[in-house]
Amino acid sequence: MLEVIRAHSKGWVAKLILTLITVPFALFGIDAYLKDAGAGASVAKVDGATISVQEYRNAMQSLRDRLQKENPKDISALDSPEVKQSVLDRLINTRLFNAEVSNSNFKITNEQLAQFITSLPEFQEGGKFSQEVYDRLLSQNQMTPSQFEKKMRGEMLLQQVRDGIPGLAFTSKAVENASLVVEHQQREVSVAEIKTADFISQVNVDPSEVKAYYEKHKDKFKVPEQVKLEYVMLSANTLIPKMQTTEDEAKKFYDENASKFQGDEQRRASHILIGFSASATPEAKAEAKKKAEQVLAEVKKNPAKFAELAKKYSQDPGSAEKGGDLGAFGRGAMVKPFEDAAFSMKQGDVSGLVQSDFGYHIIKLNEILGQGQGFEQLKPQIRAELMYQKALAKFAEQAEAFSATVYEQSSSLQPVADTYGVPVQKSEWMSFVDGAKFFKSDRLMTLVFSSDVLKDKRNTEAVEVSNNTLVSARVVDYKPSAPRSFDEVKGGIADLLKIEKATKLAIDKGAASLASLKSSKEVANLDWITPVIVDRKNAQGLTEVTMSNVFKVDTSKLPAYAGVADNQKGYLLIKVTAVQNKLDDEDAKKTALLELRTAIASEVSSAYIGTLKSNKKIYVNSRLMMTDSTQQ
Repeated sequence: MLEVIRAHSKGWVAKLILTLITVPFALFGIDAYLKDAGAGASVAKVDGATISVQEYRNAMQSLRDRLQKENPKDISALDSPEVKQSVLDRLINTRLFNAEVSNSNFKITNEQLAQFITSLPEFQEGGKFSQEVYDRLLSQNQMTPSQFEKKMRGEMLLQQVRDGIPGLAFTSKAVENASLVVEHQQREVSVAEIKTADFISQVNVDPSEVKAYYEKHKDKFKVPEQVKLEYVMLSANTLIPKMQTTEDEAKKFYDENASKFQGDEQRRASHILIGFSASATPEAKAEAKKKAEQVLAEVKKNPAKFAELAKKYSQDPGSAEKGGDLGAFGRGAMVKPFEDAAFSMKQGDVSGLVQSDFGYHIIKLNEILGQGQGFEQLKPQIRAELMYQKALAKFAEQAEAFSATVYEQSSSLQPVADTYGVPVQKSEWMSFVDGAKFFKSDRLMTLVFSSDVLKDKRNTEAVEVSNNTLVSARVVDYKPSAPRSFDEVKGGIADLLKIEKATKLAIDKGAASLASLKSSKEVANLDWITPVIVDRKNAQGLTEVTMSNVFKVDTSKLPAYAGVADNQKGYLLIKVTAVQNKLDDEDAKKTALLELRTAIASEVSSAYIGTLKSNKKIYVNSRLMMTDSTQQ
């Protein structure tokens, strides 16, 4: 251990983590730093520096452990692609910062390192740093003090870089104040629409106009080029039926994830309370007990009248009127004697006398809620989950070879179909747009219409059209683009020209109305909506286009007006009748200023990381990341 830590290990209370240093233990925990990253396949590379699968797994597991402690009933978010990507992004950013540190003059002194390590709660006992605990934890994780200190120094150096970035986000007070006014100003707004639809009946379209439009825009009225395809698909979902799992595997999974399957058990109960005060004499308590025993005898004589007897005798005013019903409650909600009795009863049971600080309770258990499901109930669900996990692993194993086969044997899809037991499927005629919708992939259709595939009849490369699904296709027939006849499209053209003419009338009227309003002239027949108060975060149902114009209006004179032309819908008039600053309160202004500075710092940090990334070669194996992160 460092000499300075030895010097302070006795009697040194770790008071805080240096404000300069904030190592990301909050996300990954100290275990992530005590574990070896491991070797093997890489989930990403940053300028040749690898991020191994094991390192990624450790980061995911550390996050899982932390969330399990905070909210054991809901860690489903960890399975989302967004969370997995964010964990990998953090590891990539660390590699980028590592490179930056090595090229900079950042330094961590021994004193800073010692202060940080001794402040870690994992190494403390009774609020003080413990050399024995420190040595034991490192030994358990097969790490020497010098190795750990070197790793911690590196992390602290990285944090110096991270913490220094927001300092680049300097803005003057004048700019901050102006930004706050713009960001938090409120405006009272009304709008009125002058609709294209209201002018349709006023316009006519001559057949010659329709014909002229067709001749001028023939390129718009073409049937797009089309193809018929053969294609093969490798998908984790199609692999599921081929997977097998044993009962022992399912039971092990159930046991290891018991907390996920046990619901938050609750009881719904009623009670009759014969109370006594906290200062009651033994005689008073005895009198209360005698009365409670009499009521209990009546309850046992006719349990069906429990609610009626609760209304008659219970001294709990909150529940007596409801027949003693306390509703549903979990553990910790009631006083201990009451809870112990309620959670030991079967549904429909009536208890004996239960004494608490409030008096004597007679409890009836009405219902047991949220009981955890047993293994036998969940076995089909667990086995399905295990089969899916195995299918994901099998897909990851086969994906690279599948891709290689469709490329190396590019004249046919049959070899890859035979090798992986997948059918060669056939499509109907489809355009680029049709195919992109069908396969949910623009990239696949771009390859389909490329020269190699379209003319040379080669297989496309394998394209990941969705998570854990690869598709390769080949063209078996082709139809070039051809113009549609005038008769096919003339009805649609006539409708289009009507809308164009009606829209022009609506916009002309809107512009004229706006000019009159700005000149303080009355305009009849405008259907203004009831005014609403909006700010940049609360649009009150107004559209994004409307909102962008609301805050462009010059409000030096009120009411103020603006107009927005829409080539489809007509014209929108905007009226601003009042302006107010909602940051007149000093506390609100301080909060808003902090939010503004935080947002600016975040933008600067993102830009800085973006700059680092632009100067590095970064490779990410997305497929391996998504399928392997939970496999331990």
